[in-house]
Amino acid sequence: MAKGLTKSQLMTQLAEVWDMPKKDAIEQFEKLIGMIQTEVKEKGELMLPGLGKLVKQHRKARMGRNPATGEAIQIQAKTVVKFRVNKAAKEAIL
Repeated sequence: MAKGLTKSQLMTQLAEVWDMPKKDAIEQFEKLIGMIQTEVKEKGELMLPGLGKLVKQHRKARMGRNPATGEAIQIQAKTVVKFRVNKAAKEAIL
């Protein structure tokens, strides 16, 4: 399987597509990421049209196993972020 783009390669491509210097593309990308993080943190989800949805989800505490020893352990409750790809993006990728 081929490796994905590095951050530097992605920023170079965004700068070309957005027709701006790489430095400005990096700033805009970082602002976008900040907005996405804030929205998910405050509202619990964010729809990215044409791509999917980021959803904040609470996981309950549960019992698990230490894979090295097989010993039963208690896994604490935590909040995680999941990404759900929408149908259009799935069809375009597959």
